[in-house]
Amino acid sequence: YSRPKWTRRPNSTCPTSYAKSVVDSALADRYRGVTEAIEEAATKAGRNVGDITTVVVTKFHPAQLVRDLFELGVRHVGESRHQEAEPKHAELVDLDLTWHFVGQLQSNKAVAVSTYCDVIHSVDRSSLVSKLAQASRGVDVFIELNLTDDPGRGGVWPDELTELVEQVLATPTLTLRGLMAVAPQDEQPAKAFERVLGYRETLLSVSPQSTDLSLGMSGDFAEAIAVGATHLRIGTAITGKRPTPA
Repeated sequence: YSRPKWTRRPNSTCPTSYAKSVVDSALADRYRGVTEAIEEAATKAGRNVGDITTVVVTKFHPAQLVRDLFELGVRHVGESRHQEAEPKHAELVDLDLTWHFVGQLQSNKAVAVSTYCDVIHSVDRSSLVSKLAQASRGVDVFIELNLTDDPGRGGVWPDELTELVEQVLATPTLTLRGLMAVAPQDEQPAKAFERVLGYRETLLSVSPQSTDLSLGMSGDFAEAIAVGATHLRIGTAITGKRPTPA
């Protein structure tokens, strides 16, 4: 297989010029506001904002919105449904974007998703890893943790983390970046993310190079930055209300 070169592009939260953009002013204002909030949170945490990658989640939005975001400086976009992401990617192949898959991934769609997504944030079970082993090119992945007691939620149980890490590490097509998690609705995000740091020690004991953390969304990215998140998955705070899906 041929692995795409992983490069941490210039932080998508630091566009060179808003003035150049001819996109909708409300979108530009939201993007600017989130950018400034991320910079403020990074400063408060004593972190370099350049070490934080903002993945703008464009679920249900048209390809034109992604083009507008690109004009604003966005270089990392996230999708969560293969049936929507695949044609959107095909329509935007002229843009130099890194594509992230951030939703729950069905095993029977894993190989198809790997053909256009550079990073998958939701690896959470052995069967999915086995399917991704059939990918024709390398993919960067995060292992998703389930921080709830609900087996219906995506994510591996913490006590099964080591076994899954070892399987990913033994799969030549996959490069393990680190952990991904979503804060439960009934728990303070800061507390939930602190728990992730504990599980991260388990991961690092097996894979010391897998240091990245995909944490934080529109409502809790400041708390995620405070605990060391390297990747934020931000949707509506930037894109605005999602359209009704077709």
